This record gives sequence, structure tokens and C-alpha cells, in this order.
Amino acid sequence: MSDKTQTWQTHSIETVYDNSWITVSHRQVTAPTGNAAIYGLVHFKATAVGMIPIDDEGYTWLVGQQRYTLDCYSWEIPEGGSAPDEDPLLAAQRELREETGITASSWTQLLRLHTSNSVTDESAIAYIAQGLSIGDAQPDDTELIQIKRLPVEQAIEMVMDGEITDGLAMASLLKLQLLLQRGEIKI
Repeated sequence: MSDKTQTWQTHSIETVYDNSWITVSHRQVTAPTGNAAIYGLVHFKATAVGMIPIDDEGYTWLVGQQRYTLDCYSWEIPEGGSAPDEDPLLAAQRELREETGITASSWTQLLRLHTSNSVTDESAIAYIAQGLSIGDAQPDDTELIQIKRLPVEQAIEMVMDGEITDGLAMASLLKLQLLLQRGEIKI
């Protein structure tokens, strides 16, 4: 196998669905192997943003809501979307305030990830928010959110116990745990 990276070649793109958040397309492609193939791609128009608010006592906040796509209740870190022309940090600050009523004076980027790169180009950025002030939540009119304050360690245990299954929440909380163990982050 060569060190040279082979690339996909796109021959045609047919948009099969489009709304304010996503575009779904069917594509005729040539794979890096040289073989003809088809690909379905879900393009996300926003960048996902997530945040782990941490107070001076080592507590964080999770949000719980019924997720339509899974038809189940989901506990997650506060999350939302950043429009293409919006600074993801500003979007994270807005989403944290809307979903929990929390504002923070200190923000640290925690990670960047691709959520499911076999079928979508969605990318995500997560932050740690500290120096917290508590206010009133103002969720979107389609969100019925429950807010839970708990020790950071308990949120991490919820990942390990399978109570948190959201990919961005899992990756963020587990990376936070690793950084805490390494002493690279203090709470």
C-alpha cells in the first residue's frame, strides 16, 4: 500500500431533500480503489456545539429531553448549533444560556469531532464553561427540557453506565475525565 492518499471522485450529485438544517444528496462516485460506487450524504448546515458547564464545587448541568429521531428520552450536555456565518463559541454561549440559563466568564475548547463520518459531514465543537452565573433558561418553543445539576464524576458515570448515549456528550465527558486524570484541567 502506498503512502499516497487516494481520493474519492464525485461524478454527479442529486439533491433528494433539503430544509433549513440539512441537505441529503445521492452521489455517483469513484472510490479511492478505482471502483464505481454510490454515496448518500447528509450535509449539515450548522456546526454542532456542546458545552460542559462546571461550577466552583465541581458540579455540572445536564439537559434531558425526548429525542424525536430515537423516540426516547436522552440526557446530554447542553448542545445546539452554530450557523455557517456564526462564531461557534458565540453559538455555544447562546445555547448554554437558552437551555440552562447559565452564562460563563471562562471558556476552553475541549474537542472537535466528526459525528458520523460514514454518512454525514457534521462536525462538532465542545467547550468547558467556567466562572458560572445562573439565570433563567429560555429554551426554543420545540424544546421541553429538564435540567439536572450533578457532580462531574456522576455525569461521567452516566456515560460509563450507558445512561448517556449522545455521541458529543459521551466524547466530551470522557475527554474531560482524561484531562482531569492527567491534571491538565482543574475543577
